[in-house]
Formats: sequence, structure tokens, C-alpha cells
Amino acid sequence: MKSLRREVFEANLELVRRDLVVFTFGNASGYDRATGKVVIKPSGVPYERLTPESLVVTDLDGKILEGSLRPSSDLPTHLALYRAFPGVHGVVHTHSRYATSWAQAGVEIPCLGTTHADYFRGPIPITPQMQSGDIHTGYEWNTGQVIIRRFAGMDPLLTPAVLVAGHAPFCWGPSVTDAAHTAVIVEEIAHMAYLTVTIRADAEALSDALRDKHFLRKHGDEAYYGQR
Repeated sequence: MKSLRREVFEANLELVRRDLVVFTFGNASGYDRATGKVVIKPSGVPYERLTPESLVVTDLDGKILEGSLRPSSDLPTHLALYRAFPGVHGVVHTHSRYATSWAQAGVEIPCLGTTHADYFRGPIPITPQMQSGDIHTGYEWNTGQVIIRRFAGMDPLLTPAVLVAGHAPFCWGPSVTDAAHTAVIVEEIAHMAYLTVTIRADAEALSDALRDKHFLRKHGDEAYYGQR
């Protein structure tokens, strides 16, 4: 757990370094499937006071196994995603400025250019609005459920992010480091998309051919981007 604590700690600090969070907004967690343990940021603790030792360790039921602080209030959402998405070992939640603005507008982020297509083979999806019953009872757990329902029939590792309508983005990946990287990319894509539709409101989505070319040269068995 020492190495996972360190990785989760660094992922949380990366959110600060990349200007994706302010004050105590956001959180990152990592999951070790071998032990069934989750490491997550404690609730309401400023990032400048965070240490690897102050992180909280829980099981998949949310029972605290290590730590004297309360875990992030978003823990149930993280746990829901770990339960539902095999291969996901890291989850990051931010309130980054541009991605959150798209979430507040209730609009998915369209794939308008090749920068987007390098990482997502289509729009970054948005969930439906949560119903009042889901909000008043088990809100954080139900936030996870609305994400899971949105991804029915989709591979979450091929589309490792979502906008929760009226709320903010959640990102994930095979590690918490990957999830933090995706959170940075999502914010950059959201910013570019905002600028694009501001310049031209009727900007068209990237063609399927160009979208697929850019995505598949970085992902899948035929990928050739970067070093082997």
C-alpha cells in the first residue's frame, strides 16, 4: 500500500499543478484489486496539508481500514465505478473550469478536431440529469450509478471520462496516474471546444475518417504512435 499511497498522493497534487482544482475541490483515488483496498484523499483537507500518510484506505464497501480522517465524500462514486468497470484502478474527480462548464450546460463535448480524437473516439459523454429520489438518498452512490447506466454497451477504458450533468467531470483509467492524465486532457479538450464554438457556433464535428485515423494510430493493436 505504500507505493499506492504515494501514487495517489502524487495524482492529487498533479490536479493542483495543472490548475484543475482550487481549495479542497476534487479528489483522486487508487484501487488495488489484489487486496480489495482503495486509497483516497480525505474529505476537506487542503492539498498543501496532504501527505501520503494522511490518505484514507477503505475496502469496496467503504469501511475505513487505515487512517484517522474521513474519506472524500465522493468515495461512494469511486467505489461504484471500481465495482462496475473491470480494468479501472484509478478515478479522478475535478471541478476544472471548462469541463465543468460543459457539464453545467448539460452538453457533451463534441469531437471537433484531431486533438480530441487522439484521446476519444467521439464526444465526451454526459449523463442524464439525476432524479430527485437519487439526490435525496444515497446521492454519491447514485452519482456512480448514473455514470454506469450512461456507459451501458460502452467500453469505459476506451472512453475514460464522463461529464455528470449539472456537476463536473469524472475520469478513470488503469491507474490513478492515468486517470489524472486524462483529467488534464479532458480540461484541455473542453477549453478548445469552447473556443471553437465561440468562434463558430455551427462548427461541424470531425469526419469519422479523420477521427478514427487519429484515435487508432494511438490506440489498439494497429497503433503506431510513439515508441514500442
